[in-house]
Parts: sequence; structure tokens; C-alpha cells
Amino acid sequence: MNPGHDPARLCAHAVLVDILHRRLPLDVTLPPRLDGLADARDRRFAHRLALTVLRHRGALRTAAASLLDRPLPARDLRVQVLLECGLAQLLLLDVPDHAAVDSSVALAGPLRLGRYRALVNAVLRRALRERGRLQAMLDAPLSALPDWLAGRWTERFGPDVARDIARALRAEPPLDISVARDPAGWAARLDGAILAGNTVRRPAGSGAGPVADLDGYEDGHEDGGWWVQDAAAALPVRLLPIPDDGLVLDLCAAPGGKTAQLAAAGARVVAVDRSAQRLTRLRENLRRLRLEATIVEADAAAWRNDAPAGAILLDAPCSATGTLRRRPDIAWTKTEADIAALARVQAALLANAAAQLRPGGYLVYAVCSLEAEEGPARIARLLAEDPALERAPVDAPALDRMALGPMAPALTAEGDVQTLPCHLATQGGIDGFFIARIRRRG
Repeated sequence: MNPGHDPARLCAHAVLVDILHRRLPLDVTLPPRLDGLADARDRRFAHRLALTVLRHRGALRTAAASLLDRPLPARDLRVQVLLECGLAQLLLLDVPDHAAVDSSVALAGPLRLGRYRALVNAVLRRALRERGRLQAMLDAPLSALPDWLAGRWTERFGPDVARDIARALRAEPPLDISVARDPAGWAARLDGAILAGNTVRRPAGSGAGPVADLDGYEDGHEDGGWWVQDAAAALPVRLLPIPDDGLVLDLCAAPGGKTAQLAAAGARVVAVDRSAQRLTRLRENLRRLRLEATIVEADAAAWRNDAPAGAILLDAPCSATGTLRRRPDIAWTKTEADIAALARVQAALLANAAAQLRPGGYLVYAVCSLEAEEGPARIARLLAEDPALERAPVDAPALDRMALGPMAPALTAEGDVQTLPCHLATQGGIDGFFIARIRRRG
């Protein structure tokens, strides 16, 4: 094959430019780009290369800058991405040196960057000579992150924990699956292991390809089907007591993983979300899983149920910085300004959710974020504004039973839960989630 027309590397480059320039989410740009590749090996390599660059981009960008005599103009992002892809192949992937260099130089042609061929060649050949120095740069965990994010985590969690988080984000995560029923049967069918509750984990690297191609995704069996849901994402529902009348309001419910979890547990779920497109996915998931819920298209910051509820789940929109193991693009598409804007949205959602909670009822608030403004700060403000609300603290034994193992490090002094990607490292880690359980006095 002509390396200048290498479809896998062209695909990875296009995905990265979509994310870094056009700010498209990974799950929007990657699937259609991969679908355009006819060869399964090309799809696997393009996927791996794009995610490797995103997971290590901070260090790759610094490494590239150290190899240049003068900085690239800001407008030359496509050249920067080409260099980062080449360095990722040389320093992080099992690509032969000559193939990494030659393919990167040749790729400048179809990318219409021909005038940069000599520069790309010189930078990558210098990288070969200075491999040891560059490898040390990549080995520093926090170097992979944007400076603003590394700084925030260091300030909040301390330098040692921040490095542990960053180290966990560089590894390919396992695939966690929630099942409606029969976890033992599904673990056998999916070559996974049973975790706490109805979660089955397939180890990292246990086969590439679309999730929908796995056994039983579409047809399930008489005991129901399954859906992808990180083990940490399953905790909010497990922490929410289902009231005697069975009614649970699931606010910001789409695409429906927690709705399915509640319905499978026997709750009468009212699932509310403002996005018609995401609710279509929720309906499809419930249909596939043979589960039922009442679905409402509305803004959860304003919508009110007919009567107060005894159980409310609010899985609020957030920066999702706790999910970078699976979504490394978020580090490069989100900013601190986004976090401040999302915190205001969360405050409105929390206030409206709490107003619908009947005396003695429970509200569980969850965000897949590691940012204080989106977690503990939101709960502190809510409790300060409504003295009829109180925390219903989570205790360590209960959390251990609900999760994968000893989870004491995830408990805060106030009784909230803050899981980190470095928690339960020997079992494959988990996503970062903040979860608070609130009760209305009565």
C-alpha cells in the first residue's frame, strides 16, 4: 500500500482534527470515520492511534515543541497533529521506527501539507536520536493532561493522588456491563467476571469491535438483556432507596442506563430529559431490554411531577472529567469556563429536584466529574438554602457491598462518595463520580 494514502492514519488524523479544531466529541466523530474503513485491521489501528494521542497529548505536544527550532504557527494544527501521531507511533505504539517515520512524511501529501515534509522528517528522525529524553517526558503522568486540569487536580487531591489519577487515565479501561438479571449467566456468555450487584466486567483488551456485536446485545434472552455502564455509574441507583409506592423520578435520564437499572429493580420510573434525540436512544434501549418507564420530554430544571416523590435521582449534566479513561477527548474540548457554566445548570436542576421531594424522601445527586464546583460545592449550597434537607451519609460497609471491594478511600468526611479512576486499581479501576444522598426531614 502507498503509505501516503494510508487509510487508517488518515482516519486517525481526521478524528483528531475534528476534536481539537472543530470541538466535536469523540463519540460523534469516531464511529462514522471508522465506518468508512473497509478493513477491520485499519479500523482497530485508527481507533488505537487516535485514543493514544488523546490520552498522552499533553506530553506529545511538549515533546514535539522540544524538537522544533521554532514554534509552529497556531493555525498549523494539522501539522501539529501529524507530528503527534508520528511521535505516538515511535514512543507509545508497537510500530517499527521506519514505518512510523516514512508513513508520517508520506501522509503530508494527501493532507495537502507537502511543504512540511522535510520538517516532519527532521523532527521524527531527531526523536529517534533523543528517544530516552522524550520517553522520560511521557512517563511523567501529569504531563499527559492540559496544564489547567493537572493544576486543578493537584490542588484538590494533592500531588500524589493527582499523579495516580493521571496514571490510571492512560490505561485502556475494562468494559463494564449491567445486566437486568442473571449476572452469572451473562458473565459466562460474555467472557467476563461478576462484580458487585448485576455488573459484569470484561477485561481491557478483550477484543475490539462494536459493543453491539457482543453476544446477546440485541436479542437478549428470557432473563433480559444488558447495557454498558461503568461500575461507578451503577452506584447512584444502588444508593437510592426505592419507596413503598415504587415511584422514582429519574431526571436528566437519557440515554437511560440508570433508568434501566431502576426499572430492572422493580421501580416505577418517570424518566425526564429535554433532548428528543437522546430520549429516542432511551426508548430503544428500554425496548431492547424489555423494560418499561414513563418517558417525559421536558427541562428537568422546570418540570414538576403531579405530586412530590419519595425517591429522585438526578444524574446531572457535567464536565465528565471523571470519565477520561473512556473519553480522553474531554480533556481537550472542555475548559474551566465550561465547568463554571455547568455548575450554574446543576444548581438549578438540584433546586427543582429538591422541591419535589416529599418528607422522608431521598434525593441522590450524581455527576461523573472530579471538579469540586460540580460536586461538594453544589451540595453545600443546596443544604445552606433549604434547612429542611439533610445528608443521608453513606457508610463504608454499605459502599463496599455495593461496589467492587474496599471503597473507604471514596468516602468523604461528610458521607458523600467521590470515586476516582485510580480507586480499585488492581481490579481495573473505575470512573470518577461524585454522589451525594439527601433526605428531606419529615
